[in-house]
Amino acid sequence: MRVARKLDEMARRKLLHVNAMTHDAMWFAAAVRLSGIDKANLVARAATRAAAEVEAQRLCKALGLPGVRSFANLKRFLREALAAMRTPVMRFGVSFPAHNRMRWKASRCFAHDCAKRLGVIDDFQCHVFERLDGWLEDLGITCRAVPAVDGCLMHARGACAREFRFSFPPQRRARGTA
Repeated sequence: MRVARKLDEMARRKLLHVNAMTHDAMWFAAAVRLSGIDKANLVARAATRAAAEVEAQRLCKALGLPGVRSFANLKRFLREALAAMRTPVMRFGVSFPAHNRMRWKASRCFAHDCAKRLGVIDDFQCHVFERLDGWLEDLGITCRAVPAVDGCLMHARGACAREFRFSFPPQRRARGTA
């Protein structure tokens, strides 16, 4: 208990993130050893999607969003949610180049690095996007994302980048604005 009191908020958050990532890596490695990469991929994707659906509601509540009904609210939700999930072993960014568009780009991915260390990168099925897709699905948001995820984008293409297109109505301009 004394150690926890001595940690400041950022140090505590970093410790929780690192511990959670260690658990994820150890769980995935054990699943690969015990069941093989195909079953480990299947379970990891399903578990990540299920967790994401719970996270979406928790994140909305924490952000004071009763729901995400506009592109502006979606941008706020994604910026805040992704910032809360960011760890030192995941380097990624999102941008919103136009209404109803989001670009994702990662320069470092914990899941890719883990699969590579385990020697299963050729058969690894990314489950990072299951979290984002799960959030969107739970919030009732439809989108089209390209490219489709088959395997690991970073391994297959040398970069992990996707573009998401949403279908919110056009933004209304306030009266008296050009």
